[in-house]
Amino acid sequence: MRKSPGTKRLIARGATRLELDHYLEALIRKPGALPGATALDQARAAGRFTPIHDAWWQAAVKAHGEREGTRALIEVLLLSRHLPHEHLVTGLAAALKSGALTADAVALEARKAADAEPEEPAQPVVPGSPPSIAPLPAAVRARLPPDTRPLPSVAHYDQLLRLRRSDHSTP
Repeated sequence: MRKSPGTKRLIARGATRLELDHYLEALIRKPGALPGATALDQARAAGRFTPIHDAWWQAAVKAHGEREGTRALIEVLLLSRHLPHEHLVTGLAAALKSGALTADAVALEARKAADAEPEEPAQPVVPGSPPSIAPLPAAVRARLPPDTRPLPSVAHYDQLLRLRRSDHSTP
């Protein structure tokens, strides 16, 4: 079993560590379970659920009601699977400041924070290593013309599905 970076070893016998991220799919269906969740308490203690998270959550509950405000927070927590923690916290703070209390607004602000970060220096190329592809800076992407290529066709895959159905229909 691989440990997450920054995960400390449990030393007490019978101790458990719950990862809030592992429960988010269940919590989105039952958001009322989040406030009393042990995984939430452990995330707070570990610094993964910050006072900014709490402030945004309180504002979302005030704006949308307990259930929908908590569900919006859970959607924000799901964003952490795709966005670095520090960008997500920056996005939460910016969205809270502007009064934008939706997960989409937090995602947008977090991506703005990521784009504003200075680029990392280019890594030296090691002979024999696979090439890495770096994302284009936002300023360069903004100057690119729109992509007018047609979407790819999936007709060949539809033919495969028809063949597969006909194979199963004969006894």
